[in-house]
Amino acid sequence: MKLSVRTLIGVVTSVFLLAAIATPARATGIKIGFVFSMTGGAAVYGTSQKEGARLAIDQINAAAGSGLQIVPIFEDDASVPQQGTNVFNKLINGDKVSIIIGPTLSNTAKITDPIAQRAGVPVLAISNTISGITEIGDYIFRDSLTENVVIPHTVKIAKKKLGLKKVAILYGNDDAMTKATYEVFKKVLQSSGIQILGEQIFAKGDRDFSPQLTQIKSQNPDAIIVAALAEEASGIASQARQLGIPKTVRIIGGNGLNSPGLIKNAGDAAEGIIVGAAWNITSTSPLNVKFVNDYTKKYNHAPDQFAAQAYAGVQIVYQAAKASNGGADRKALRNALAKTKNLDTVLGRFSFTEGRDANHAGIVQEIKGGKFVVLGN
Repeated sequence: MKLSVRTLIGVVTSVFLLAAIATPARATGIKIGFVFSMTGGAAVYGTSQKEGARLAIDQINAAAGSGLQIVPIFEDDASVPQQGTNVFNKLINGDKVSIIIGPTLSNTAKITDPIAQRAGVPVLAISNTISGITEIGDYIFRDSLTENVVIPHTVKIAKKKLGLKKVAILYGNDDAMTKATYEVFKKVLQSSGIQILGEQIFAKGDRDFSPQLTQIKSQNPDAIIVAALAEEASGIASQARQLGIPKTVRIIGGNGLNSPGLIKNAGDAAEGIIVGAAWNITSTSPLNVKFVNDYTKKYNHAPDQFAAQAYAGVQIVYQAAKASNGGADRKALRNALAKTKNLDTVLGRFSFTEGRDANHAGIVQEIKGGKFVVLGN
């Protein structure tokens, strides 16, 4: 039987209409690359970041339904700048992501962020706190408060609460973050009229800090300023107490000490450590209470600051993606990010400064009873 051309067209049209009815509409998606230190020396931070990001993605995608979805691509930089370079290139040139969240360490960001800047790919740093990160270029943002913002407040509160007059400094001299933390602390201590009795150094991966701590003990400081990542800070705290440095001589640190891993590894020796922070688990804001409950239920342990900043980072990017027609246009997404103002997040009301740095309230916390509690704000 022969069919007329008109009949054939009608049959084909009907087939396509039936297919359209039978096939549910596909959700649109923004492709986001995540570069975290999930192995290596900074894994204690990167693991938390991935969990925080994953929770935010799952919640956003569930709520979006057939709307704008997040398509995540997670990469491990192994806490090594060169690996960070490799995965940045993969995400930008191979996966064609719209934006990258990460990397975990400032050391790596100094090497990787220029790659994204040259390619016109926005980057949201969620744990890079040293100065100079956003100065890399106008496509680089961060939701992590800088040490320049947090440390002056930390010293002010510590001086007020403890009556600090003289301190010793112990810092890692081979890492961008620990060196930057040391530099800011030194500047703030000097401007605050607090005497620096001496400075001791160590290298990443060191295990024995007794020579430095023995020297510090002889100086009888009111406190020890420690610029370190959590792994080395755990050893420093433990060995300080083993050498007889009393807990009345507080350890005061920068962002590297904001990890439950420090409490877990140092145990009772971590008690009394003071550190400036961008977030505390005890915040009673409805968003934060829900975040803490949801995270704890999903992972069977409480979140830390790094998880909170990752969770907030995904929300910040998603809002910018919606404001830029889905986020596929990298320049439009970058421009939408820059307009983020007074967004309600688990970090509090969040905005970017004109220089694309985080603008929200910080706090000072101490380790008490095996937990981070607020010392001042």
